Amino acid sequence: MERALSAPGKLFVSGEYAVLWGGVSRVAAVGPRTAALVRRRADSLVHVCVEEGTLSGRTTPRGVKWEREVPPGFSFVARTLDEALRLYGRESVGFDLAVSPSAVGPNGRKLGMGGSACATVLAADAVRFVLEEKFDALKVALVSHAAAQGGKGSGGDVAASYAGGVVRYRRYEVSGLIEASSAGGYRAALDAAPTVDVWRLPVPKVSLGYAFTGESASTRVLISQVEAKMGEAGRRAFVERSDALGHEIEVGLGGGDFRAFSEAVREQHALLQELGPLETEPMHRVLAMASAYGCVGKQSGAGGGDGCILFAPDAEKRAALLEGIRARGFHTLELDVEPGVRGEAQPDARLRSWLDASR
Repeated sequence: MERALSAPGKLFVSGEYAVLWGGVSRVAAVGPRTAALVRRRADSLVHVCVEEGTLSGRTTPRGVKWEREVPPGFSFVARTLDEALRLYGRESVGFDLAVSPSAVGPNGRKLGMGGSACATVLAADAVRFVLEEKFDALKVALVSHAAAQGGKGSGGDVAASYAGGVVRYRRYEVSGLIEASSAGGYRAALDAAPTVDVWRLPVPKVSLGYAFTGESASTRVLISQVEAKMGEAGRRAFVERSDALGHEIEVGLGGGDFRAFSEAVREQHALLQELGPLETEPMHRVLAMASAYGCVGKQSGAGGGDGCILFAPDAEKRAALLEGIRARGFHTLELDVEPGVRGEAQPDARLRSWLDASR
């Protein structure tokens, strides 16, 4: 028995950093989608197949007993499988899971669209299918993603990839669940935990795009640097301002006064720059072009690289803007809001070949 799956990437619309400190974020689920294929086995073996190779192990009630140290490229998927098996808490059948690589630009660098979160969501939903379980896959994915990066991150990328659309999301507290995963009582703790504060917003009436600056940045490092210099009072003031701007941006996504919406987007971007030198020179050039074309944009995510989410009043202006940005050597994407994790009628042929080779 097998199942093909896919899940979208993400881009932060508003609320970066603020969501780490109790604020609200808005996150868009966007393509390209990442594919996965899971196949149930008759024995207890586990094979995880990604572009760089295969990681093997065997199921146990405490997670997968891996045959070797888990390489970095497998860390998020491996941690998710461990968490799901701990939740299951008894002997289980094995499975083979293949996950396609996240989207990259022309230079081979990742586009900064939440590849690790997407892989985590796919792994959680895949193992739930294999085990024929009904646990909350979003909670498991949030726990796994946070645990795999030492408790860092907001989970907004996970929530968007799971739920799809544009979501309004507040950080989900997972520290107690991570502790229960190790100490015992994990299933009871997960079932008793509050629901995730995530709300899907209406489909935006503005047109969306993305420009990758050709640079990649470490979200974990940037978050640590910002948090090291921001006191409690400073964080509270930042969250208050960010939440107010985020509300204006949310209203503007629904259409209406694009000029007022643009001002809120620019102010959100400027607010983020108060945290440090998060805007690179290529990002500055992209955003200046957006304004020149009657559009607007901002950094999406932690900054220091990756790219900018762009907003245009209509598809025609978006096309002109993206063409102008491409002419200056940047990689661009025309975006539509994507559904969340879902089953697919046909599996990716490459993933099937990976699974067949791992037998």
